[in-house]
Amino acid sequence: LGWAPRPGLPPATAALLASGPDGEMLWLDVTHRPGQAPRVQLRGRYQLPPCKQRWHTCATFLPQGPLLLCGDRRGSLLLFPCGSSPEPAAESTGIANGSASPAGEDPGGESQPSCLVHKEALPLESPLSMLFGLHGKTGVTSVTCHGDYVYSTGRDGVYRQLRVQGQQLEVLRKHRPCKGLQWIEELRFTPDGDLLVLGFHADNFVVWSTRTGENLHCVPCGGGHRSWSYCSSPEAEAFTFIKSGDVMLHLRAAEPREQQVLLPSLHGREITCVRRLGAVGVPGHAALNVFVTGSEDTTACVLALSEGSRAAVPLVWLSDHISSVRALALAGPVGPGHEGIGDQGLSTLLFSAGGRAQIECYRLLCTGDPASESTVACQVIHVASHRLDEHWERKKNRHKLVKMDPETRYMSLSVVPGTSSEQLPTPWRFLAAACSDGSVRVFGVLEATRKLLLVAESFHHQRCVLKVEAFLHEQAGGQRHLLCSAATDGTIAFWDITGTITEVTDTLCRAERDTQPQALAAPLLTVTAHSCGVNSLHVRPVPEGRYLVASGSDDGSIHVCLLEVALGGGEETAGTCLRVLERAARPCAHAAHVTGVRVLRPDLLLSASVDQRLTLWRWGLGGLDVLSTTFFHVPDLAELDCWEVAEPGGGLRYHCVLCGQGLEMLQ
Repeated sequence: LGWAPRPGLPPATAALLASGPDGEMLWLDVTHRPGQAPRVQLRGRYQLPPCKQRWHTCATFLPQGPLLLCGDRRGSLLLFPCGSSPEPAAESTGIANGSASPAGEDPGGESQPSCLVHKEALPLESPLSMLFGLHGKTGVTSVTCHGDYVYSTGRDGVYRQLRVQGQQLEVLRKHRPCKGLQWIEELRFTPDGDLLVLGFHADNFVVWSTRTGENLHCVPCGGGHRSWSYCSSPEAEAFTFIKSGDVMLHLRAAEPREQQVLLPSLHGREITCVRRLGAVGVPGHAALNVFVTGSEDTTACVLALSEGSRAAVPLVWLSDHISSVRALALAGPVGPGHEGIGDQGLSTLLFSAGGRAQIECYRLLCTGDPASESTVACQVIHVASHRLDEHWERKKNRHKLVKMDPETRYMSLSVVPGTSSEQLPTPWRFLAAACSDGSVRVFGVLEATRKLLLVAESFHHQRCVLKVEAFLHEQAGGQRHLLCSAATDGTIAFWDITGTITEVTDTLCRAERDTQPQALAAPLLTVTAHSCGVNSLHVRPVPEGRYLVASGSDDGSIHVCLLEVALGGGEETAGTCLRVLERAARPCAHAAHVTGVRVLRPDLLLSASVDQRLTLWRWGLGGLDVLSTTFFHVPDLAELDCWEVAEPGGGLRYHCVLCGQGLEMLQ
């Protein structure tokens, strides 16, 4: 038995759901009548999916339409239809067995038949949508509606955010509030915008704040109680539970919170990577820049940064990684215009990767929201994830096998351009990754089916690969998907992955199951650019089908080369020819590691270093010449990102954002 909140019911009426034999669940409306027996009306019959423990554990009626959402003991979420004003199949003035009063009669003296006698008059409804075993075999503990979303909790240590589209359930994200909180019982939304997670942590009942990331209330109760209740007010907090047949009550007065946050932090540890999504225009406000940052604290953050107030406001935290986040990549389009400003806001695919060989893929949608603190709202849909050792963990005899290196990290990501649905028969996107185990890997992403697959790899470098950049070459002879990778020995390799992309796409379209990764062909060209590791790499197309490749190294040097691409008459990779036309190196350009470099124009280069200097260079026939140097305030610089903004006079102004032990934006 379980009560389910239902909008629009009179105050004296409540919806009761009862699970019976053969997975049949009944919806009953129970009306309380003072001095009389309650009236019970049968409203609907529903069929739960077959499983060993076949009963519902929680339910709620959705405000979006005549829909009933249930969670069952198997951990599944079920969406059933329910009429907005259904006619009861039967009615009685007693409980389900027909008893109208303690004496078995109603006040009029007539015994009423049970409302279940004619239940066959109602059809047995099947689920419209089912997510089988979403919360594992330990069951769903609660389902809650808030705004346009549905939230579910379970004893698997996570709560999930879902939405209903076309009478189908769609999982958007999953959240793990804190380590060790495996038994999540309920979610509560506070008027000030906080989300409280109620559950059992070991032998304690805890109330966890997702906004502050701390325990607000902790009761040593023994843990794992199935019958309990919690209530809080500005004056007191009360927690009651049943233990060994005794009803226990824990009551305490509310204590004033003396801790005040003077300046909130974006991350708990160093920021390792940053990417700019674009700018969101809000009516009545200045356009806000939206960024994504990744950190050693295993989280990624989507934040809005106002140039006027100089305040960074976090919009969404992404906490699916189990280790540090080392690299980010975006797959456009990011908006209807060049700057991504419009009524539809920003929409893009975000890839994040880092330690434990883990990649996560999200769909981000940022729109203006004048009612919120940041005036920007960000919706996140988790698309897919991938770990190199996930197939190993599914093997039954894994203890007899050698596991892949658990220390493998993704150091850099780059989306392969020109592989969207306009060029290919299916909307597969491809992602290149630089890996610490010496490999360059290519992944395929299909957003419609939420697939992220490893499709190709090569161990050419035989040492840690630090950076990777993909670019598209187009001319009358055809187009080529090119890739450059840089390793710790200072070499930069250039690859033509056109044939691999074409072959993999054909294989993925035909294959019904996952395929084995292919081997990348040997690089077309290898350039020794530095004496040690390459920490920054950027490629920019210049006129006449040429490309300017800039790199920075651990030894403080900067290297620039002008690359020419020539296509042969054939369609094979051998028909692609790369040639270095010009090269220039600037030893000791900085006093420390060069961790950021960007080619702004064919004659303009920007570099940033751990020495906290941002230097503008002019590239010409004489090599690299310093134009200006600016000092910034971020220690231990990790990465640099740049973009251009059109000025009213028709010129361009360049902006950049730097990350490390902090975040700074310059223009």
